[in-house]
Amino acid sequence: MVNKHKMLWDKCLTLIKENVTEQQFNTWFQPIVFESYSVEARTLLVQVPSQYVYEYLEQYYIGLLGKVLTHCFGTSVKLRYRIVVDKAHNIAQEVEAEEPAEISAPQATARSGEAARTANAAVSQELNPQLNTRQTFNNYIEGESNKLPRTVGLSIAEHPGKSTFNPFFIYGPSGCGKTHLVNAIGVRCKEMYPAKRVLYVSARLFQVQYTDSTRQNTTNDFINFYQSIDVLIVDDIQEWATAPKTLDTFFHIFNHLFRNGKQIILASDRPPVELQGMKDRLLTRFSCGLIAELEKPNVQLCIDILKSKCRRDGLKIPDNVIGFIAETANGSVRDLEGVINSLMAYSVVYNCNIDMHLAERVIKRAVKVDNRPLTVDDILEKVCTHYNVTQQNVFSRSRKRDYVTVRQVSMYFAQKYTKMPASRIGQLIGNRDHSTVIHSCSTVEQRLKVDKAFVEELNSIENSFRLKK
Repeated sequence: MVNKHKMLWDKCLTLIKENVTEQQFNTWFQPIVFESYSVEARTLLVQVPSQYVYEYLEQYYIGLLGKVLTHCFGTSVKLRYRIVVDKAHNIAQEVEAEEPAEISAPQATARSGEAARTANAAVSQELNPQLNTRQTFNNYIEGESNKLPRTVGLSIAEHPGKSTFNPFFIYGPSGCGKTHLVNAIGVRCKEMYPAKRVLYVSARLFQVQYTDSTRQNTTNDFINFYQSIDVLIVDDIQEWATAPKTLDTFFHIFNHLFRNGKQIILASDRPPVELQGMKDRLLTRFSCGLIAELEKPNVQLCIDILKSKCRRDGLKIPDNVIGFIAETANGSVRDLEGVINSLMAYSVVYNCNIDMHLAERVIKRAVKVDNRPLTVDDILEKVCTHYNVTQQNVFSRSRKRDYVTVRQVSMYFAQKYTKMPASRIGQLIGNRDHSTVIHSCSTVEQRLKVDKAFVEELNSIENSFRLKK
């Protein structure tokens, strides 16, 4: 009788093998060991090598198991697992499947040769790719700062693992759109190839999973799982710099995927050569495909992104407000989105139009300010750019009205935003004495009281400093 039930279980494995990939079968089903079958209780007991395998089977393959068990053992069959929790001391625990594998019997017209199709419906129980489906190529606006990475990313999504761009290594500062781009690649790939196993994971989550697997003695299962992925996307890999064991494990996963033509996409805030703490054998692999830099979006791209978001959300924001936000958001897409969301909320709650005054209020609260102290050089650069003169003109002895104005405004802002004494400010701006600085500041203050146009000019310059007032 035992042999008969063992043969039925072997038949179950044959059906399962016809409905999953070879890698999936070898990883999750081949390690399962038949223990016993109780005719009275209609319960099948199988042994699995770890808690991790048990949880994965329950999460992703319970439907498939239910179908094949029903086909081979009949209806109302129950499945129990004996989980090995301590291999060294041969300690195991038994757990019943959270949901009984009770599936209605196949239709009487089904022939034994059609058994594979009976289980077909369960094959779609795939891995959750963990992608943000709202981050797509459709709303990833192209500009000079992202043209190459976007073009390559689209090509990879349409031909994963079949181009020379493997691995695809993307790097750039925070807020430049790295996470959006890698998600867009994954989403497009999944749309075009639904059967492919696509997974997005942050470096931190990968490290947590690895740590859990070592604690539970299931590292092999962890590695086998990641080696079954067709398109692996790992974000923020710079966080592994101080995790040598995680890096060693990823090295083996990387090699397996790369040798088998699987696509690997990595994102970081710095290029491979600047990833301190990582071994050369891994850095050379990161660099053997394509390395693409994502720069912070310039003002024009920020404007295009804002206008696109306004169209999608049905917002009406004046062009001058959009321009102000684009110039003030520090070249960060996240800051742009945060400002727009805040403006929308303020507009709805207070039933007011979105204007420059409201934008200035929101910017102070929504945009992270650069904590680096403002220097006289910063001030000179912004003031000279605004008035379209050179610093050489400002430093000269010329009394031309435009040059004098720039000189006085620069001294005024230097006194306002730095802690330098007047004598030091004078030295840095054309080697003037302290009395010139004091006179210049007084002149600017008096003009601000009577000249509204001048007030607007200085407000515009101050906004370009990106400082909280």
